[in-house]
Amino acid sequence: MIRIDGSYGEGGGQILRSAVALSCITGKEIEVFNIRANRPKPGLAPQHLMGIEIAKRISDADVEGLRLGSTRILFRPRVVKGGDYKIDIGTAGSITLILQTVLPLLLLADKPSRLEIIGGTDVAWSPTIDYFENVTLRALREMNCSVRLRLIARGYYPKGGGRVIVEVEPSKIRGREFSEINERIEGISHCQNLPEHVAERQKESAIRYLNEKGLNAEIRVEVLRGLSTGSGITIWSGYKGGSSLGERGKRAEDVGIESARNFYEEFSAKGVFDSHLADQVMVFGAIAVGRTKYTTTRFTEHLKSNEYVIRSFFGEILKLNESEGSVEITGRG
Repeated sequence: MIRIDGSYGEGGGQILRSAVALSCITGKEIEVFNIRANRPKPGLAPQHLMGIEIAKRISDADVEGLRLGSTRILFRPRVVKGGDYKIDIGTAGSITLILQTVLPLLLLADKPSRLEIIGGTDVAWSPTIDYFENVTLRALREMNCSVRLRLIARGYYPKGGGRVIVEVEPSKIRGREFSEINERIEGISHCQNLPEHVAERQKESAIRYLNEKGLNAEIRVEVLRGLSTGSGITIWSGYKGGSSLGERGKRAEDVGIESARNFYEEFSAKGVFDSHLADQVMVFGAIAVGRTKYTTTRFTEHLKSNEYVIRSFFGEILKLNESEGSVEITGRG
């Protein structure tokens, strides 16, 4: 059994997601303890429960400690099986964080899979659905990962109600050495159950900010009706992105400027991947055939947490150089 300290590094859900995914893929039993021990509310939160529950279904696993607030789980997988899965998080829990757990499994499953996930598409402390589609999946597809995503409805905090369909084909994941690409800057400014001018103001303020930095962006506007009320904007180019979400009392102009600033800080920094993509790709690199190599704008605690989990399963397959911002992974596929 592999023992994982859930308080290592950033001490959040990243360790849990990566550990459960690699447990299912390798067939190795794991114990994760001190889960979110340093957080204001330690232990499993609803979205962590849902992520483990769906991994349990996909891998026919036995699980101990699967309850709210639990700081320790034992996870014993059997066989990963593709198929149709419906996941209703029940709140605005992040759909993209659920995908971080289950995509590596389903890419190595015995048959194609179709996921219908209901929850939050644009919520705090997680990649937005537009970032995931246009940055994360962009990189994974270049590693031969066959994943198609359709956004059916957006879901914001606290009601959620977003809906996403994801189709996954079993794939032979291939390592890749990523290099700089020059692509146009694109974005989506969206609002739901709010006046159209909210999304327009977000867009215009983001474009002005980027113009002042000497950059041009093409940002389209989405005005929607749905279960939850909210707004946001995501901007991307190649392997880098930035986003911001609206909230009560926050001016639409400030949302736009914040997204543009977040994007520009990553876009203008040295490194092929932004700091968020750098950790998201690591598990896929570990299970790929061949070497994956890239540089990133900075090393985050999430990246260091993934390093710890991957080493726990595979040993010394990582070469990290923080001063150069480089990550090299010799895949075990």
